[in-house]
Amino acid sequence: MGKLKYFLAALVAFALVIYQKNVVDIIVEPETMPEDVCWGAVPSKTKNSENAKEVRPFLINITTEVIADLKHRLSNARPLVKPLRSVNFEYGFNSDHLAKIIDHWSNRYDWTARQAYLNTLPQFKTNIFGLDLHFIHAKPPVGSSTRTIPLLMLHGWPGSIVEFYKIIPMLTTPVAGRHFVFEVIAPSLPGYGFSDAAARPGMGPAQMGQIFVKLMERLGHEKFYVQGGDWGSVITEAISKIFPDRVYGMHSNMCAVTTLTLSDYVRLALGTYWPSLIVSSEAEKSRTYPLSKMFFDFLEESGYMHLQMTKPDTVGVALNDSPVGLAAYILEKFSTWTSTDYKSLPDGGLSKFKVDELLDNVMIYWVTNSMTTAMRLYSEYASNKYRALPHTLAKVKVPAACAIFPNEIPMMLSLKKLLNRKFVNLVRATEMKEGGHFAAFEQPRLLADDIWSTVYEMENIRINPI
Repeated sequence: MGKLKYFLAALVAFALVIYQKNVVDIIVEPETMPEDVCWGAVPSKTKNSENAKEVRPFLINITTEVIADLKHRLSNARPLVKPLRSVNFEYGFNSDHLAKIIDHWSNRYDWTARQAYLNTLPQFKTNIFGLDLHFIHAKPPVGSSTRTIPLLMLHGWPGSIVEFYKIIPMLTTPVAGRHFVFEVIAPSLPGYGFSDAAARPGMGPAQMGQIFVKLMERLGHEKFYVQGGDWGSVITEAISKIFPDRVYGMHSNMCAVTTLTLSDYVRLALGTYWPSLIVSSEAEKSRTYPLSKMFFDFLEESGYMHLQMTKPDTVGVALNDSPVGLAAYILEKFSTWTSTDYKSLPDGGLSKFKVDELLDNVMIYWVTNSMTTAMRLYSEYASNKYRALPHTLAKVKVPAACAIFPNEIPMMLSLKKLLNRKFVNLVRATEMKEGGHFAAFEQPRLLADDIWSTVYEMENIRINPI
């Protein structure tokens, strides 16, 4: 009886968090920022000056003092608390495995070599709305005569541009049978990595979206495709809703419906007995039912979200001061968000990744001291002011595609019957055969293939409409 009460309370809490009055259709009113807005800490860095509009080459070049300080902190970290007997990742990051990662970070991880690797993709900075924005700009090989299509790719938390290092070459290299190739622009979100953070409140996904539209315009792309996962998917949707005339089509590897009607809740409940009311395939059924598992998994995996929506600066103090704590906080997500089943493994399933590549992502946060400013995005998104913006309840009307990975985190309702309502022009929704939340990092080939197929289909519709 006690467990039933807990489940019912969780169900009610979940409903209260995500339920909003559903409107048949919403016209997106202008939500764009005026041209004279400055988000930076230094007002003199205005967007109107010619110098600010320059696109400047950028190389990652971290000082030896920063690396020496990191090594000192790693070698002088306090002893880790031993895990409970027979416990792996069920209580969070297993400290026995964390000790192995820290040992590798201290003694075998070569930042000089990793920095050189990270600099193999061309990077730039430019000032937009008072913020220096960092981005990768990768083009097809010189001499390629294939038509080039601009693709804006957006990462999320606790990821970074590091997630894209394998998939970008797969997109910028011509493929047989395709009459186009991609030019990829992958920015660091404001407040993440080498991009400046906002100096005042209000920098949510829609505001970031406008910054990226301006970036694409500055690079000569009035119209483009956009792709994202995690926060990147939220920003992708915001761009597609607010600036539909700038988007050929959108692709997301985290399509989700969070605005449910009373009818949706009833169908979800009755779907326990008659699944066809709400699900369209066995894959959807296995992700959704039993409801108790989905809701308990949601509760177990969403604690970080409440912290970051309410007190990001407090959490940030600890994470920006301890590289060991930062690694545990970030890499625990790369474990359970790749598959919740990995909690029962001694290494949390992290051995499927190369430890150097995992640490590259941690390093982006450490050397830029950006974890606090990155987490603030949760607080901005959860604010009443942001949630009142018209686009949050609007439908996506540009051509859209969803890559649905089977091990996506259990707070995403990616059911086609609901997605078709949110995405008015849903061109395709692909049930991917394997993979979790960090698709570009974990399954770059699968994601790249789906992006190629999606844009090929959208281009055929766009160029040869019926």
